[in-house]
Parts: sequence; structure tokens; C-alpha cells
Amino acid sequence: MNRLRSLAWGLASAAVGVLFLAIWQLVAWKAWVSPIFLPGPGRAWAALVEGFTAGNLRAQTLATVQRMLLGWVLASVVGVGLGAVIGSSRRARDYVAPMLEFIRPLPASAIVPVGIAFFGLTKAMVVGVVAFGSIWPMLLATIHGFASIEPRLVEVSSVLRLSRLQVVWKLALPNAMPDILAAMRLGLTVALILSVVGEILAFQGGLGSHILEASRAYRSADLFAGVVVLGIIGLISNISLSLAEVHLLRWRRP
Repeated sequence: MNRLRSLAWGLASAAVGVLFLAIWQLVAWKAWVSPIFLPGPGRAWAALVEGFTAGNLRAQTLATVQRMLLGWVLASVVGVGLGAVIGSSRRARDYVAPMLEFIRPLPASAIVPVGIAFFGLTKAMVVGVVAFGSIWPMLLATIHGFASIEPRLVEVSSVLRLSRLQVVWKLALPNAMPDILAAMRLGLTVALILSVVGEILAFQGGLGSHILEASRAYRSADLFAGVVVLGIIGLISNISLSLAEVHLLRWRRP
């Protein structure tokens, strides 16, 4: 029954995709939007293939993915580690929470000038902006997961005379893991967005620069090819983390 349901949802998703392509092709064929700004799916696909085979789209894609992953991994390590420390101590939460609430609303784009001042128009600046913008989901989710541990489990750990490290590893971390994994998926999406924004603002090689150059030269097919690649990266990263989440949380299944 579950397999039939999954198959039905898969077919429905494929049907929606086909319908979207059909509407896109119809709009392009009828020229309801100027072909200068909206190419058909065929032109976008041809630009995509040419960019990977004869152009530099492959190198630009790798550059964007590298910055996205570097910033995301840095944000994950710092966010989960710092969140575990803060979430494990009520006093730390009381002291640090006001500062976190002050910094958290700052848009990552507002940090770009600060990053440029420290690192210049470099790849390190883009990675730093990506890490700053994507750290907050992991940090806040970890704090919440560690702080919301069942009080009775804490009492049991005291009776069993577990050390603080054992409580963190055996009780707090499994309790926070669902929140952390969900936040890591959100953080990876934010990291992809900020990688493109950083590349556009700092004009570093990548899909952001590819899209910017294509828009300035009115090469709409190349622009849409870059957008399609971004969508594929987001889809693959989301599926990969979903599979990892299923594997890491298999102990929750009945």
C-alpha cells in the first residue's frame, strides 16, 4: 500500500513537471513574452548542454557547490557545537539569548560590506557570508533540542550517575537530532542562495556570475540554463539530506 502511494505521488509530481514545461513551451511559442527575455525549454536545454560540453558551466557549477558546501559545513559544525553548549546550560541560555536575538535578524547581505572589509573581494568572503547566513537554523534548532530534553530523563541520568558528557551524547543529542537534521536541510538551502548572491556581489566565478553576465548580455537561454542548474543542485541536496535523515533517525521507526 505504501509503495502504491509513493508511486502515485511520484507520477503526480512528474505530471506537474510535464504540465509546467508544456505551459512554458506554449508561452514561448505564442511569444506572449518576448523571446529576448523568455526562451523556450528547447533553447534553455541546448544552452545547458552546450555550457557543460563546450563552455565553462561545469567549472562554474563546481565553484558554487564548493562554496555552498564549505559555508554549510562550517556553519553546521559551529552551530551544532555552540548550540549544544548553550542548550545544555540554563545560565548560558539566559546570558546569550539576548545577543542571539540581536544578531539573528541581521540579513546576510548586510554582512557583505563587513566581509569585504576583512577579506576583500575573495572566495573567503563569500564562504564567510554563506556560513553566517546558514548558521542560524542549526544553532537555534540545537539549542531548542538540547533545552527541551524530558526532565524525567535528566532525573534518571542523575540516578544512574551519568557524566555530563554521557548525558549529552546518550540523551540530549538523540533528543535534538530531528530538529538538527531538519535545520541542516534548511541551512543548505540558505547556503545555496547566499553562494549565488555572494558571487553576484563580489563577482566571483560561479553560477551567480554566470547568471549576471547572461542577464547583462540578454542571453536568456544561458540565464535559464544557470537557473535550471541551481534547481537541480537544490533538488539533489534536499534528496541527499532526506535519505541521510531517514538513515540517522531509523531508531524512531516502530
